[in-house]
Amino acid sequence: MNRSAHAFWLSRPGEGEIRPVTLPEPRAGEVVVRTLWSGVSRGTETLVFRGQVPGSQHTAMRAPFQEGDFPAPVKYGYLNVGTVEEGPDTLVGRTVFCLYPHQTRYVVPATAVTPVPESVPAGRAVLAGTMETAVNALWDAAPLVGDRIAVVGGGMVGCSVAALLARFPGVRVQLVDTDPARARVAAALGVDFAAPEDALGDRDLVVHASATERGLTRALELLAPEGTVLELSWYGDRRVALPLGEAFHSRRLVIRGSQVGTVSPAARPGRGYADRLALALELLADPALDELITGECAFAELPEVMPGLASGAIPALCHRVRYPDGGTVLT
Repeated sequence: MNRSAHAFWLSRPGEGEIRPVTLPEPRAGEVVVRTLWSGVSRGTETLVFRGQVPGSQHTAMRAPFQEGDFPAPVKYGYLNVGTVEEGPDTLVGRTVFCLYPHQTRYVVPATAVTPVPESVPAGRAVLAGTMETAVNALWDAAPLVGDRIAVVGGGMVGCSVAALLARFPGVRVQLVDTDPARARVAAALGVDFAAPEDALGDRDLVVHASATERGLTRALELLAPEGTVLELSWYGDRRVALPLGEAFHSRRLVIRGSQVGTVSPAARPGRGYADRLALALELLADPALDELITGECAFAELPEVMPGLASGAIPALCHRVRYPDGGTVLT
């Protein structure tokens, strides 16, 4: 079997390159995976690309199969879908999801891959990591039947949360974003849309995912008394100022953090990371979620594309990366 591969590395903040890799021989209990698709996490991954991971978070922000250290050089990423070429008979030939960086072929323990359900196309399965974040967020938020909810920030995470909330009975969901083009995505997901200045107030719950100070301020303004903002944004090394000296205390508002690195304690006892990821993959059977994949490039183009994604010059919700047939060396 071919043991050559190529991987995308952040060589220094703001600059990436593709490097050759020689794969180790797989041992018992390991699999060789040929990548079909990977996805760029627009929030965390672009912060990493810009070199904005705070020193205090270098350990907490390590990806499961990261190589190198922050700020650079580092091989980073965690949205990978591929085909098992070698390994246990139960996995060979299966399409699997793995929290692996952008690399054409790789070797990992068999326990590190999760089979993609037959109802989920491989290209859509790159959303599994983001859907897993949304699942954890709703375990944390625990919305109730009939709640009035706003999701502020129509990026990958915000849209994934909105898509799940649309399935709750009696819940009224409004996606709030500054980009009017998100209205089409909201319609496909089955939720309402509004610009920030037109958003409905008196919300029982607001999920914030815009990663902006203005967005979080607006999220607080939209709450009903004793309402909760569930904060999903990660700001890296940026500081955020909030109007906590106005009606924050008299209205008894709550800001609660949620992060996918820990399984929500609200989940049924005994549910772990593998259970949460398997659930996220099952939820991707909905074809409407294809609306979240709005950009695509070839693996060889990543060094030129990543700076544009990090700066916002290339707009996309989920930017998907396609790999050459055979997953071998680049031409």
